[in-house]
Amino acid sequence: MILTLFTAQYGLQKGFAKSARNSRKRFGAVLEPFTKAIFQWKKGRGALWLLQDAELITSHLGLRTDFQRLSLASYGVELICLLLEEGEAQQIIYEMLCSFLEYLERGGNELIARTLFELRLIYLLGYMPHLLHCSECLKIFDAELIRFDANRGGSLCLDCAGSVGMPVELGTIGSLARSLKVSHRQFEGFSFGSITLQQSGQILTQVLQNVLPREPKSLKFLSPL
Repeated sequence: MILTLFTAQYGLQKGFAKSARNSRKRFGAVLEPFTKAIFQWKKGRGALWLLQDAELITSHLGLRTDFQRLSLASYGVELICLLLEEGEAQQIIYEMLCSFLEYLERGGNELIARTLFELRLIYLLGYMPHLLHCSECLKIFDAELIRFDANRGGSLCLDCAGSVGMPVELGTIGSLARSLKVSHRQFEGFSFGSITLQQSGQILTQVLQNVLPREPKSLKFLSPL
């Protein structure tokens, strides 16, 4: 069985668990999706790790009791697989993913979880668009109408935007910017209005469409924002 592992120290890695389906003593349920575990491994052929043993930490079984939470967890993992290079240490993103899965398992708000996860992933990977000032003339916004176009760098004042881009409220832009000042591990304690969630979803979708190599397969199972 070939697995994709995400680790803090080694980033994304491919591993081979020989006779995993017949070796419950060594692996048991550790190889299920979203499982957090300690793996013992050695170098195999090529880039594959050869997995020797595993110790379960948590299985996140609660994610399997709700289809939308399961789909959102799958989406988060798939984004990481699509956007990260194999073999690069990703301590902060690893910690964020763990907190994301734990928050979903506890029954956290799915729209908030998705918004924060997408926003932080975009930011940590260096794809963050301009928010609080115009991406072209650099004018700082102050209670005015704004448009957003990821292809042109992010937020735009009306003079620069013309008729191009999506109208967004300054409150939405401000909420996204403030959210980045909070720990990457924190998902609790956020409260966004319906307009903010809707517009944030549209903004983040635009950015992700520009940087993803393909549309995530799990996206078709998620309810629209």
